[in-house]
Amino acid sequence: MRLGFVLALALVLGALAQAEEGSTRSPERMFFPRDTLWGYAQFDVAPPHNEIDPNICRADAGSFGGVNAPCNAFARYMFSGLLEARPFGRGLLRRFMLYGEPRFLFGRNVPQYLYTWSWDGIGVEHSWGAGIYLGQGFEMRVTQHFLFHRFGTRDKYLGAADLGPNGPWGRYNVIGVRKYFGTRRW
Repeated sequence: MRLGFVLALALVLGALAQAEEGSTRSPERMFFPRDTLWGYAQFDVAPPHNEIDPNICRADAGSFGGVNAPCNAFARYMFSGLLEARPFGRGLLRRFMLYGEPRFLFGRNVPQYLYTWSWDGIGVEHSWGAGIYLGQGFEMRVTQHFLFHRFGTRDKYLGAADLGPNGPWGRYNVIGVRKYFGTRRW
């Protein structure tokens, strides 16, 4: 009798605890759940003789004016990041996301001729797209990559070493699959 009472009491207390736990958790919102946005921001500095080349100027740009070469768009600094938005919290659409990935470049350098710590704006390279989580760590993404957008005085013809508006990879669209694996330790 005593064992039956203890088991019944444990069962009732367990059911109450479970019901209380369930009532404190509200179901995820359909639109813009609390974890809608995810991303990162990054700052990079390239040391002298290792400048970031956004493919605006030829590698031998110094041959067209040396220290005073008009095509001096080799970057010292880069701000970059990624922002993912998952606007749906429930249903099949919770697997859908939109994302953007900009890279801002700054500097004024000419390989083998001019190495500065200048913050002159060079331009921005960006891409955006949409993706869907397929399960088991796989995502399918559709990406649109835009031409490199030059800033200010760099948004004109920069002399004989100027390679034109195509930027590092030009303009393209891709469909890709990404696989996530492992667990991060913090």
